[in-house]
Amino acid sequence: MATPPGVAWLPWTERTFARAAREGKPVLLSITAAWCGHSGLMDRLSYGDPRVAELIRTLFVPVRVDADRRPDVSARYGLGGWPTTAFLTPGGDILGGGTYVQTERLVEVLGRVSAAFAAEDHARAHPSQCGPPEAGPSSSFTDAALVAQVAGGFDSLHGGFGGAPKFPHIAPVRLALALHEEDGSPEWRDMAVRSLDAMGWGPLYDEAHGGFFRHALHADWSSPCGEKLLETNAGLLSLYVTAFEVLGQARYAERAEDVLRYIQTWLADTLDGGWGASQGTLPPHDTPGVPQGSASSAVATSAAPVDTTLYTDWNALMVSAALHAGRTMNDPSLSEFAIRSLERVGLEAYRPGGGVAHAASLPPGIGVERGHGDGEIRGLLDDQIAMALAHLDAFEATGNIVYQMMAEELALYAVRTMWDEAGGGFFDRAPNPAGEIGLLRERLKPFVSNCTAARMLGRLARVSGTGEYAAYAGRTLQALNGRAGAEGPLAAEYLLAVRALAQG
Repeated sequence: MATPPGVAWLPWTERTFARAAREGKPVLLSITAAWCGHSGLMDRLSYGDPRVAELIRTLFVPVRVDADRRPDVSARYGLGGWPTTAFLTPGGDILGGGTYVQTERLVEVLGRVSAAFAAEDHARAHPSQCGPPEAGPSSSFTDAALVAQVAGGFDSLHGGFGGAPKFPHIAPVRLALALHEEDGSPEWRDMAVRSLDAMGWGPLYDEAHGGFFRHALHADWSSPCGEKLLETNAGLLSLYVTAFEVLGQARYAERAEDVLRYIQTWLADTLDGGWGASQGTLPPHDTPGVPQGSASSAVATSAAPVDTTLYTDWNALMVSAALHAGRTMNDPSLSEFAIRSLERVGLEAYRPGGGVAHAASLPPGIGVERGHGDGEIRGLLDDQIAMALAHLDAFEATGNIVYQMMAEELALYAVRTMWDEAGGGFFDRAPNPAGEIGLLRERLKPFVSNCTAARMLGRLARVSGTGEYAAYAGRTLQALNGRAGAEGPLAAEYLLAVRALAQG
């Protein structure tokens, strides 16, 4: 039987971009996600078309990147959603692009981009030389002003924070619970309860198969997307446990148990420990072209594929959530599984002096075809911070000093490799001269990640008695203050970090 037509994807490596420069061709960058139904649909219909495959083979150097595997690439090259279809110079500059492209449109675009590239003679283009990161807003904000900003983002009609597409933002609800617990405010209690109820007993929760969907298309939580991510469900598990602790409502503990049951049934590796990354959607088999994430364009079922990759940051988040739930629900077996999972991920991902890798292990068959490239991905901020927090949680649960020592090791690695001495705060990745292609030369300071880093450093200062960690946390928050006013409800991340540091 003849091999079916398709695109021979290459990994994101210097060697691949050098080939593009040598052959004088533009790069076609496809950023996908294992859980995204439209990524599979575009593979089947657009990239599976013989005309498209032949045009790409002759006119482009095709590169495939998994957004979960390479969040640093996705953060710089994502063009509004997944799949992203981007056209680059051999130096990594963006020529143009978009998201899902239907077959006939893609045939047209491929020819036009190739012709324009040849006319501009980008073939000899050198890699982008990016300057220093742009300075953030210079204004400063009081905590009271930011609290008012978060409250202003509350959806009083449908619950939750923000508008369409509607994501289950956790930090604003956590802040509402904290402020109510602090002064008994009925207004903050109302915001928390209405948000928790809307998320937990509305379309966002899959009553048929369990678990929370990633987001919904509309402000009223209708038309939820079919995919379920470990990150989303771990965060909401911990939120509902906190809601039970603060409000004493049994239904929140019951919903937390439901979420946990889904995670342990579908994502947990019950034999060796750890959790898979996501459960995706079954792509439709009708006419393509429905906007990404539409409820009519992908189907969520118990038969949907599970990505069993053990991503370090998401597993660390789940370890923390499981330890929280195990303590509150008096479930020693859950806590034991969390510790076993932490040990497995740490053993597989950690390298002395080199922090933790982004993936503890990859399932069989995942490699170049999903754009993972050569070798492991190391030096990402989120992995170090999440694992440090998980080890602090493990230390508090067990009293084992080794967990505190590992948390300090990871924090010091982040400071040594990602700290911005001039401006304060952390960049999202450690320098890697051998792999800094195109926009990867840009130094990004992700707002939420830096808020989390400040919380972690504050906790570490309290546990270790080392004031240096608190000083780094304080400088990080100083660097973030001017940006918090532009973050809408996510300014709650900053406020939670400020409160956590003040507790020290």
